[in-house]
Amino acid sequence: MQETQSALTLQTLLASYPNTAALRNGTVSSPLVNFAFADVKVANKAFKALVREQKFDLGELAIVTFLQAKAFGKPYVLMPAVIVARGQHHTIFYNPKRGHLAPADLNGRRVGVRAYTQTTGTWLRGILEEDYGVDFKRVQWITFEDPHVAEYRDPAWVQRAPAGKELEQMLVDGELDAAIFGRENPAGMAPLIPDAEKAARHWAERHGGVPINHMIVVKAAIAESHPDVIREVYRLLQESQKAASAATGEGALRFGVEAVRKSLETIIEYSVRQNLIPRRFAVDELFSDVTGSLG
Repeated sequence: MQETQSALTLQTLLASYPNTAALRNGTVSSPLVNFAFADVKVANKAFKALVREQKFDLGELAIVTFLQAKAFGKPYVLMPAVIVARGQHHTIFYNPKRGHLAPADLNGRRVGVRAYTQTTGTWLRGILEEDYGVDFKRVQWITFEDPHVAEYRDPAWVQRAPAGKELEQMLVDGELDAAIFGRENPAGMAPLIPDAEKAARHWAERHGGVPINHMIVVKAAIAESHPDVIREVYRLLQESQKAASAATGEGALRFGVEAVRKSLETIIEYSVRQNLIPRRFAVDELFSDVTGSLG
């Protein structure tokens, strides 16, 4: 963090999305704050630097990574600003050339995921358990990356893929029965959950909104010492979203603690059940007095 006479400069991790474009290109700005944006195309590549090195003053962070960072005492607080959110039902696939597979068939099977701590995977396991009868502890979860938070250790039902193996190829070769993908749709693979878009809509209606992927976090010390700047950052994020096109996903990118409370309660519950965090946080614990008053 660097402070000039006229504005506070925040080292910032914020990728380019329709809802962040106006902030990143300076269309919306403020004399109170400057943003030194990290040169990253995909934000999750810098999540380790945020939670392990505290490299950024302000940034987007996957919500499960934040919950784990909170559990291990990292010096960040949440801001009630959603940067990325989406339905999750469409992200799990199987190889139809090896026979039909339904969600309820996953018990006892091998399922690949980038990391056990991945937020998309956490949402999916919760959805599969609640709605499709999957006991995630009876699934062998095969992972390819370390957790962002170094102190966390995967539970016994998680196994690392052999060195050199890749998620999609293992699915093609039958070494995995199903796999969770972030954004890419693997060629020739079939979605495990039928009519995923409709299922996701119904799930969101029952659970208080679209699942949250990334929210904004800020160093607790900055929130405490510069509340005016934090309020201005929040305003700018809102203005940037308003300047965006419909591509932001209406209703998904919410602002304010009450707008995200039920979604946060759900992901906290899923994270406790899945041994990702040691206790059930209250939603208000995630915010400081300053950030919790926004909205």
